[in-house]
Amino acid sequence: MHETSNPALPARQLKILLLSPLLLAALFLSAACGGDHSTALRVMAASSLTEAFEDLALAFEAENPGVTVRLDFGGSQRLRSQLEFGATADVFASADHVQMDQAVAADLVQGVPVDFASNGLVLIAIPGGRVSRLSDLAQPEVRLALAHIGVPAGSYSRQVLLNLAQDDALGLGKEFDDDVLANLVSEEPNVRLVAQKVALGELDAGIVYKTDAANAQRTGDIIVIAIPATANVLARYPIAVLRGAPEPGLAQAFVRFVLSENGQRHLKEHGFGSP
Repeated sequence: MHETSNPALPARQLKILLLSPLLLAALFLSAACGGDHSTALRVMAASSLTEAFEDLALAFEAENPGVTVRLDFGGSQRLRSQLEFGATADVFASADHVQMDQAVAADLVQGVPVDFASNGLVLIAIPGGRVSRLSDLAQPEVRLALAHIGVPAGSYSRQVLLNLAQDDALGLGKEFDDDVLANLVSEEPNVRLVAQKVALGELDAGIVYKTDAANAQRTGDIIVIAIPATANVLARYPIAVLRGAPEPGLAQAFVRFVLSENGQRHLKEHGFGSP
């Protein structure tokens, strides 16, 4: 016969049964409060830095056991705006000095920002489509995507179009930039979305960072068209520790790591130039 009860439990067993719920509650509370005792470092970075900073974060964590780097990617303008509205982070890495300068003016930055990488722009297009060279951008019915003008990549893209129009040696015409912008059908909040829409065949062409073109080729079939050096821009990326950073010492260590030989090697592997 199967026993279902024991009215005479030994005192020791009864004590264990009474304590068990308390022990379980303590274990649950420990886990909920971060029982692994890891230290979190929050880094807000431009979307074009995604793969490079994911690698950098892993390398930094490997050198700093117990540290977890939490990455937040987006358009530099959006990230700076979030900081102005009270978002908490340790490090800000922007794709241009305009957004970083505004962060400095808003007293969000501790110390002096420093350049850590550079980038350039290229034109990407779908194979066999309406665009196979720069001059095609001004042709009717071309569907063009650019990052929003308030985003660094969007501002850079429009500067490139103006440079192309003003470069007489290229022979594209003084109205080239206006004709191209007339074909603009999509303004994206970050450059990654421009690359994605072209790679998926949703639009004919877009202007993106050269590092994003390499990533887009893993999403879909695209062609990459170089922009002449005389008309291109040099995008410089600054990084800074934020005022009120929860982990200021660790934030400084992360910035030093990005600028180190090891950090620069990771950036170079993802197509970024030196600062």
